[in-house]
Formats: sequence, C-alpha cells, structure tokens
Amino acid sequence: MKDSLEKGRKFCVGEEWFGRNDMGYRDETKVVQIGKRQIGGGNPILIQSMCNTKTEDVKATVEQILALEHAGCDIIRVAVPTMEAAAALTEIKRQIHIPLVADIHFDYRLALTCIENGIHALRINPGNIGKKEHTIKVVEAAKAHEVPIRIGINAGSLEKEFSEMDIPLSEKMVLSALRHVEILEDLNFYNTKISLKSSDVMTTIEAYRSIASKVDYPLHLGVTEAGTLKMGLIKSSVGLGTLLSEGIGDTIRVSLTENPVEEVHAGFGILKAMNLRQKGVNFISCPTCGRTQIDLIGLAKQVEERFKNLDLPITIAVMGCPVNGPGEARHADFGIAGAIKEGYIFKKGEIIARVPEADLINSLENIIMESYSSVK
Repeated sequence: MKDSLEKGRKFCVGEEWFGRNDMGYRDETKVVQIGKRQIGGGNPILIQSMCNTKTEDVKATVEQILALEHAGCDIIRVAVPTMEAAAALTEIKRQIHIPLVADIHFDYRLALTCIENGIHALRINPGNIGKKEHTIKVVEAAKAHEVPIRIGINAGSLEKEFSEMDIPLSEKMVLSALRHVEILEDLNFYNTKISLKSSDVMTTIEAYRSIASKVDYPLHLGVTEAGTLKMGLIKSSVGLGTLLSEGIGDTIRVSLTENPVEEVHAGFGILKAMNLRQKGVNFISCPTCGRTQIDLIGLAKQVEERFKNLDLPITIAVMGCPVNGPGEARHADFGIAGAIKEGYIFKKGEIIARVPEADLINSLENIIMESYSSVK
C-alpha cells in the first residue's frame, strides 16, 4: 500500500478515504505486518480495540469481534490468561476477518501456544517473561512464524528499577520500553511495535514524543484507563489528537469503560477530525442561538441517526437558520438550514429546496442519493 502513497496526498481504499495531510508525518518507521494489515512506514492509521469477553467463550468472543468488524475495527486484541483461552484462539481466528492479537502477561508457555495456534501478533513484554531461555524460545517462535511483538508499557506497572528513579514518569516509561527493545534487538528481533500508556494525558503525550525521537518502530497510541464514554473520549481526543497532529502514531485505541464498539466509533471520530481517515459521513451542526426557529437539537440527532451507516465520504451540516446556515457551512456537501416550521436544503452553500420541517430528513436523503447516483 505504501508504494502507491505519496506523502501528503489523500487516497481511497474502497469507500474509505485516508490522508496523511501536511503534519510532517513520521513515515520513515519500520513496516510491521499484522495478518493482512501493514502498520508504520506511511500506511493508514489503524483502529484497534480489545474484547471484554472471556476468551475461552468462543461464541461470545466471536460475536463481539464481528460486531467490532462491522463498526470498522481493524485489529482486535484478546486477553489470554489461561491455556484454555490460548486453545480457543484457533477457532476464534477461523470465524473472524481481522488480525487477532494475544495479550499475555509473564507466562512464556501461553505465548508459545498462541503462536502455534496461529495468532497474528503478541502483546508481551520480553523483560517480564522471566528466564532468558524462556524469552529466547518466545522470540525464536515469533521469528519462525513472522509474528510481531508489541512492547506495551503502562505507567502503573513499571519495573521497580525504573519506578524508583527520580525522573519524570514519562521518561521512566521510555527507559522501560527501551530496555525491552534492547532485549529483542540483542536476539536479532526487529518485528516490533511499541505503546507507552498512562491515565494522565500529559504524561502519555510526553512519553510518546520522547520515544518517537529515539526509535523507528511503529507506535500504538492510547490513553489507558481513560474512563467512561464522556470523559474517556475527551481525554483520548486531547492525547491522541495532539500526538497525531505532530505526526506521531500508527495505530490507536480509545480505551473506554464501555462497549468496545464505542471505542471504534470514537477512534474514527478522532481520525475524521484530523482528516486522517474518512469512513462514512462527517456530521457538523451549529450550537443554536436566539435566531433558531426550529428544534435544531432534535433535528441534528435525527440526521446523525439516519445517516450513521451511509458509506459515503461526505459532510452533512445541520444549521439553525437560513441566514448563516448555508454560508457558514458552505464547505459541507449537503445541509439543512432551519426556518419557521420549515427548512432549506443546500448543497455546497447553494439552497436547492424549501421543505416543511416534517419532510426535511426524507428530502435530504433523497437529494443525497440522487446526487450520488448521478456521480456514479
């Protein structure tokens, strides 16, 4: 995919637009292959999530992954705390269509079993495996099966030698990551990606900025333990948005105490706002004011609900009045501007229809589909 990509140019894959824009993107990273997807090296930024089912429950786990696939998830991670969970991976992998990552802590035997069962990638820290010979076994198996390893550093679980240092937390995290990188590189393993997550937004930003200047491995972004939907989205938007605006990041996860499908929707929302991916409709609406003569809040919610599954890379605006609506939203592909018990439908700032309030959404849908059909 990278061969057809020019830096700064938007390009289309199916119905979805990607863009690296002019952020001075960190495109010279190593390319890592996870299943059929490539990350790093200028490839599109991919969205990850993690199942909250028991991995041993194949039916429930597959159902959740298929729902995540439908929402647009690119890569999925599952917890593997037991041999039963590791054994379930073969059947899970058979029934899904996106790369599967095994999340493992400490037990090298689990890692070896996951690799044998065809896992696409591992999330395990080599320095935490224990004996050196165990680490070697995992690394050699990963090499033989071309399985990437993600080094995942969390601020709350740093090794004692780093946690007790009198330096900023972000630098402790970086030193920990570099230690694990060194272990892998000493074993001639370079099929690696890295994450450095904290629940503190600024610590997360500082850690990623630092590691990005020191290694050329692709980076997985996330603010860990970000919280419930509202606050978690705010924290993740600030943290991930800041880093992405600086050209840092190759995959993202918006960690929420919520249905994982919401993580995927949130991830796409962030990437849309950064003009890095466009899947489906981009919605904009004004905040209302004293000029508003229509139920704008209700109308905006209805428009978003009606078109949430429309696979067209377009912008739809819902504006409160005909005075400012078409003008302020002239960049939108289509839009509604409210009036008294009616509204105006506009296209690229030009009013093309005057419609009763009750018919606005249906009329807008008809106009969009007719316009799209004519383009096709």
